[in-house]
Amino acid sequence: MPADRLRVDVEGRSLELSNLDKVLYPGAGFTKGEVIDYYTRISPVLLPHLQDRALTRIRFPNGVDGNSFFEKNKPAATPDWVRTETLPAPGSSKGRETIDYVVCDELPTLVWLANLAALELHTPQWKVGEHPDMMVVDLDPGAPAGLKECCAVAVLMRDRLADDGIDSYPKTSGKKGMQLCCPVAGTQSADDVSAYARRIAQELERAHPKLIVSKMAKNLRPGKIFIDWSQNNAAKTTVAPYSLRAQAAPTVSTPLTWDEVEAGAAGKRPATKPYTATEVLKRVEKSGDLLAPVLDGGPELPAP
Repeated sequence: MPADRLRVDVEGRSLELSNLDKVLYPGAGFTKGEVIDYYTRISPVLLPHLQDRALTRIRFPNGVDGNSFFEKNKPAATPDWVRTETLPAPGSSKGRETIDYVVCDELPTLVWLANLAALELHTPQWKVGEHPDMMVVDLDPGAPAGLKECCAVAVLMRDRLADDGIDSYPKTSGKKGMQLCCPVAGTQSADDVSAYARRIAQELERAHPKLIVSKMAKNLRPGKIFIDWSQNNAAKTTVAPYSLRAQAAPTVSTPLTWDEVEAGAAGKRPATKPYTATEVLKRVEKSGDLLAPVLDGGPELPAP
């Protein structure tokens, strides 16, 4: 076997890892080996959020400064033990009627994907064959607004959703924004979930027009937080909690406490900064999975 390849056993699956010393985050000197190590160590809290969900990957074979590509279909030479699901592909840019998605339910699959430099992992709000069991509120700041303003809007959204009996759990996107993950019953269509999210976003925009925008036009966003209700469209995906992001440093989509978000809204660190892989591992060691409650389901959304 070539010197740059290593055969390993992962929970009974034989995997060949390659180029472990290859730097995928040049700004931080973070290697592919460290990417695989991160995903292995974070897997106990990450895998439950990936289970039974069609996985879209963003691969960076030459690191975050090189070319990347979205990958929905299973790659060539996918091992036969990797779970795949053939699902409809409405509006596919490649004209496909169906896509053979990878479903990452176990550690060997996660390590295999990390070895392919699949740095970013994105999932839909539904499990295979089911209605959405989660509503996502995506908070996207328009410069000069940033995470501080995202935190302020997150608190407003939390309180408004609570009025309808909807719990929300915050996380950073790992880039400039935030998301709120809201468990729902899984009995309503994506259109219903999206319509509810849109209604609440418009309501908050009317109440706080200098801070919030619900319309997609980019010229309306500077200095405001765009509440992207359309993230609940059946064809869209959201970065998974604990996924790495393609930034200069190996930042992670990081679950937060509401105390941290409230501190962030007041302009205090650390909620107003992205967390790195090393920091997230320490956070999980201390506090476990702050997003674990979203796995337990939630209520139906109110009718219009």
